Amino acid sequence: MDKFIIKGGKRLEGEVNVSAAKNSVLPILAATILNGNNCTVENTPMLEDVFVICDVLKSLRADINIDKVNKRVKINTANIFANGANDELVRKMRASFLIMGPMLGRFGSFKISLPGGCNIGTRPIDLHLKGLSALGAEVSVGHGYVEAKAKKLIGSNIYLDYPSVGATENIMMAATLAQGETIIGNAAEEPEIVDLAIFLRAMGAKIDGEGTDTIRILGVKDFKEVVHKPIYDRIEAGTFMITAAITKSLIKINGVDEIHSKPIIAKLTEMGVAIEINKNSVIVDGRQKLNPIDLKTMPYPGFPTDMQAQMMSLLCTVKGTSIITETIFENRFMHAVELKRMGANIKIDGRSAVIEGIDTFTGSEVTATDLRAGAALVLAGLTAEGTTAIKDIYHIDRGYVSIEKKLRGLGADIERVHYDK
Repeated sequence: MDKFIIKGGKRLEGEVNVSAAKNSVLPILAATILNGNNCTVENTPMLEDVFVICDVLKSLRADINIDKVNKRVKINTANIFANGANDELVRKMRASFLIMGPMLGRFGSFKISLPGGCNIGTRPIDLHLKGLSALGAEVSVGHGYVEAKAKKLIGSNIYLDYPSVGATENIMMAATLAQGETIIGNAAEEPEIVDLAIFLRAMGAKIDGEGTDTIRILGVKDFKEVVHKPIYDRIEAGTFMITAAITKSLIKINGVDEIHSKPIIAKLTEMGVAIEINKNSVIVDGRQKLNPIDLKTMPYPGFPTDMQAQMMSLLCTVKGTSIITETIFENRFMHAVELKRMGANIKIDGRSAVIEGIDTFTGSEVTATDLRAGAALVLAGLTAEGTTAIKDIYHIDRGYVSIEKKLRGLGADIERVHYDK
């Protein structure tokens, strides 16, 4: 097992490069199932989740070459077969369920284990199954598995009760090979949805409306080779913006899309953080006195739930009262308990957290309970008095490429240390 040892209190400076978006790359890799030709994904983040989805595809007999040096993944799915994927791998990560749509679209049937992932809420797959059923699949759930069968997928009008990102992605992928037109209403509008649509269209899919609440897909019969470079990770970009703010530092962050990061930039600006926006980068100056705020997580283009934990760490250091309301996941305040170990003054009331600012965090031994909670603890450790030890950092490794190396490049005192559990 590994843990991070952080000696806090240092001001940071310099530049940091944002990696490509994990939440964009995972569905794109799943979408290669639809294409029996060669697919290449450039600038792929070399993360544990990426390796897991590649292993899932390998278990289906996909031919995959991962070039870690050049950050490139080449996939050929010509020889995959319709039998179920490796159960143990699927249970490692919720995003593994994204292979259901493309496998059903290509083969007409598929059986898969119910997925795993971070323990931040129930995150039901009902909307995925509702959408696939609307396309003509017979879906059954039992004994820890989901099975779907269809003689032929037929385009349909599908309205999602909630703009689920995963459900939108699964339905989009399945519908690319369905007969006729599929219309997804109340679709998710996240940038990662747009990126998936661009990838599918490059393969030969007929899709429009991505980035709005109505997506139209006209089924096609086959696809062609494609090379794709995914978007930058707006959550990693936001995490480094908060790094500048919480350590009262001046940092340039390369690989930032202003539109994708607009909700994060807006809230930090409201707090008093100075942000200079350039073409593909931002300069964040956190040296000003900051103000408490209230925020509510919402589907895009609202404030992202994946930035809630990191923002909580920052608000803990801001004098006054702030309130965070979490509307996406019902169990996403687990980091509050760990932040309290470091001296935070947080009260949880249902889906809201009331935060009273403190002078500073105190170094302590804490545990990363999930990916973004781990990032929040790293941020708290960077500004804490004394030494912070963060255990279970495998969660953090799922979503951040060598975060300790990037932080050391900015002057942080952070080390990865191996220990026996």
